[in-house]
Amino acid sequence: QVQLVESGGGSVQAGGSLKLSCTASGISYARYCMGWFRQVPGKEREGVARIYQDGSTTYADSVKGRFTISRDNAKNTLYLQMNSLKPEDTAMYYCAATAYCYSFRPDAYVYWGQGTQVTVSS
Repeated sequence: QVQLVESGGGSVQAGGSLKLSCTASGISYARYCMGWFRQVPGKEREGVARIYQDGSTTYADSVKGRFTISRDNAKNTLYLQMNSLKPEDTAMYYCAATAYCYSFRPDAYVYWGQGTQVTVSS
């Protein structure tokens, strides 16, 4: 049974930082491309950052220079360091996994966590 479990969300003031974690089980973690997505009620889920199996990364333009995605294959854990947070970063954040990292679209990802809420106040 595949499980992705996010943690680390919370409330923070604008300019603050949070670090999200996502621990995976039931998959050969190192073989998967991992991504962070976020969603606000009434809007489509959007890709935030992804990390390939070889460690290379891509980011949404809205978070470049502020967010850093990383992975620890020994711990089956994915991270998202979020700095200089803005109110518009407020969303439910999800981690997801796919064997084929050809797209940043949510429908390309097979496994999903339950999400962790991030709220940034001005």
